[in-house]
Amino acid sequence: MHLRSCHRRPRTPRRTRTGTALRALSVLPLAALLALSACSSGGSTTTAGSAARAELAALPKATPSALVPYYRQKLSWRSCGAPGFQCATMTVPLDYAHPGAGDVRLAVSRTRATDPAKRLGSLLVNPGGPGGSAVGYLQSYAGVGYPAPVRARYDLVAADPRGVGRSEPVECLDGRRMDAYTQTDTTPDDRRETDGLVEAYRGFAEACGAHAARLLRHVSTVEAARDMDVLRAALGDRRLTYVGASYGTFLGATYAGLFPDRVGRLVLDGALDPSLAARELNLEQTAGFETAFRSFAKDCARRKDCPLGRAESEIGPRLKAFFGALDRRPLPTGDPDGRRLGEALATTGVIAAMYDESSWEQLRAALTAAIEDRDGAGLLALSDSYYQRAPDGRYSNLMSANAAVNCLDLPAAFATPEQVEQALPAFEEASPVFGEGLAWASLNCAYWPVQPTGRPHAITAKGAAPIVVVGTTRDPATPYRWAKSLAGQLSSARLLTYVGDGHTAYGRGSACIDSTIDAYLLDGTPPPRGKRCS
Repeated sequence: MHLRSCHRRPRTPRRTRTGTALRALSVLPLAALLALSACSSGGSTTTAGSAARAELAALPKATPSALVPYYRQKLSWRSCGAPGFQCATMTVPLDYAHPGAGDVRLAVSRTRATDPAKRLGSLLVNPGGPGGSAVGYLQSYAGVGYPAPVRARYDLVAADPRGVGRSEPVECLDGRRMDAYTQTDTTPDDRRETDGLVEAYRGFAEACGAHAARLLRHVSTVEAARDMDVLRAALGDRRLTYVGASYGTFLGATYAGLFPDRVGRLVLDGALDPSLAARELNLEQTAGFETAFRSFAKDCARRKDCPLGRAESEIGPRLKAFFGALDRRPLPTGDPDGRRLGEALATTGVIAAMYDESSWEQLRAALTAAIEDRDGAGLLALSDSYYQRAPDGRYSNLMSANAAVNCLDLPAAFATPEQVEQALPAFEEASPVFGEGLAWASLNCAYWPVQPTGRPHAITAKGAAPIVVVGTTRDPATPYRWAKSLAGQLSSARLLTYVGDGHTAYGRGSACIDSTIDAYLLDGTPPPRGKRCS
């Protein structure tokens, strides 16, 4: 595994927590490097919040004259995708500090409120990533899967952020080279394997720089948040109403920090902590995956079909030993392109299933096939879903955009392999099963062709309307502590807690969570302080 992304799994609407995922297992383990971009080219400013940390400062309320034409643009809608959806193209400046330096064209989609007489406005949605297609999420899930009362009163809207999906996507490796990249050993045993991993990261970065040089300096989260404000104006809304999941919470919180007076009803589900440096984020996320894995192990040990044993304490060591065996002898998969299941792809497949307990049954079956029948096809399928690899061998641009945004938003967690080696004990303590691989995965931005423009910052959004921050206690990708931290930073936040497993909470089967968020979106009533659901 090389790049981790923080992305909500779209899912089929269901009343219980035993259904299946909607999109072909779009399980995307969290982005390792997510925090606030404060680049001058993005037009953000910062002030010292305290000796311990800085805070994101709001932008001036008046729109600069050079940006007025962007804010006044009219979107030309056309039918697209499934019936009921419309698409348009929006233009934003490549560089907000120099609007005349060129433009970026963003793909936008919407589905209209089903009860126009009671329409409240637009509701912008983002599933995370960075690199997840919001347009794809809207058209495959949110536009039909959000609660009917919400769809009745809002136009649901999505825009692929700059560099993502249909919005001038960052492209790095073709399918063949991406196949090789995803199979690179991320638990090197010697200097030769370490050099191979470094070369893989370096090659990926160089390819991104060669194919997307113009855009790479302008895909920060701050710039994407500014784009959302242009979209708000183009839609005719005075305030932004928004549901962001996973990385989408960072995007939404950044918007609130820049434009606190334009905050409407914001839901930040599966929250990130923008005040943390990359290494802290990576280490705490590693512990989050360990928490989720222990939940899986406890469940697996109670089941007759668990291929890792019947004692909870032995499941982690047995899985680690299985990964080690694959490092020495990969398994056949029946893949038409000849890929075999090595340690890297198998680890990715297991982590992918940690996102949702409804995937645990599939994971048990895949592990059983691999361990007992030496058939790696099931774990390969889980890994392919993580990387968004299609059966024809093509990949979406999610992983390319993921790196482009992450490596711009924060300085790299590690600059050299030696720094990773020094940090290995801490990562392995955080997760005996996944720690080593996740530590080495944190090296990916060290060789990026564009210097980072952001630093860790707190976001207070003073003066904003109430914002609902949602945290799940055993979330693997965005640990619950992050939700508590973000809620503590935002001056108007209300923390809503889901006591349970999986990544994000809204629309995942908890009537308590769903009704609380629906009431906020429809009536503007935030949850009471300290509200917990299970």
